[in-house]
Amino acid sequence: MWNHKAWLGRYMPQSHPAGERLRAYAGWCNAVEGNTTFYATPAQKTVETWARQTDPGFRFVVKLPKVVTHERRLAGVEAPMRAFLDAIEPLGERAVLWTQLPGSFGPTDVDALSRFLRRLPAGLQRAVEVRHPVFFSDAGAASLLEGALAGVDAEWVPFDTTVFFRSPPTSEAEQEAWDRKPRLPRRTRALTGQPIVRYLGRDSVEETVEGWRPWTDVVADWLREGRSPTVFVHTPDNDVAPELARRFHDEVRALVPDLEALPEPEPIEPPTLF
Repeated sequence: MWNHKAWLGRYMPQSHPAGERLRAYAGWCNAVEGNTTFYATPAQKTVETWARQTDPGFRFVVKLPKVVTHERRLAGVEAPMRAFLDAIEPLGERAVLWTQLPGSFGPTDVDALSRFLRRLPAGLQRAVEVRHPVFFSDAGAASLLEGALAGVDAEWVPFDTTVFFRSPPTSEAEQEAWDRKPRLPRRTRALTGQPIVRYLGRDSVEETVEGWRPWTDVVADWLREGRSPTVFVHTPDNDVAPELARRFHDEVRALVPDLEALPEPEPIEPPTLF
C-alpha cells in the first residue's frame, strides 16, 4: 500500500526508491494493512527491509495468503502457512495474522476456523474478518464465531462499509468499490485488547469524516478501557488516506488527550524542473 502512486510527491519524496517508501509512510501512520501478502508470500529478505524501516511500535496487519483462506479454506495448508510464517518472521510480535474469509465461509465452517487458529504461533495476534451475512444477522451464528475466537484470543475485524453504501457511486473509483466491497452492518464490539477496525468512506472527505463519527467515540471508549486499537481509514481511491487517518487520530485524541501523537512526517522536497 505504501507504493500507492498518488502518494508520491505528496506523502513521500518522488526520489524515494520503491524499497524505501515504507519509511516515509511510517512517518504518517503507525500501522499498515499487508494486502499484497494475500496474492503472494514475500521473500524473507523483503520483510527484513520492512522491519528495518519501521519503529518497534509499528504494526503490520498481514493478510494470510489466498491459497490458505479462499482456495483451500483453511484445510491442508501446512506448507503454504509454514512458508508464510517463515517469511514474516523478521516482524516478530509486530505482525498481526489477518485471516480474511470469503463470503461463502459460514457457521458450518467455524469448527475448521477454530482448528486452524489453534495451530497458529502463540506469540502472534490473530484477527479474523468474516463476510457471510448470517454472522451479522443471527445472534446464534455470531455467538458461535465469538466463542471460537475467544478460545484463542483472536479479534473479529469489522469492515464498516455502511456509509459508503448509503448512496449510489459518483465516480469510477466508487463504482469499482461498489461492485467489490461487502455490504454488512456496522459492528463495534471488541473481543480482545487489540481491536482492529477497517472503515471505508467516500470520495467526498466531508462524507467520509461524517461517517466515521460513531467510531471516534467507540475507539475513545476502548482506549479508556485500556485497549490498544488499530483503525484503517479507506476511501475508494485511497489517494488521501494518510491525511484522513491522521485526522481520525486527532479527533480521537481530542477525546482522549493522553493518546500518544502520531510521528511527524518527513518533509517532502519541492518538485523541480530538471
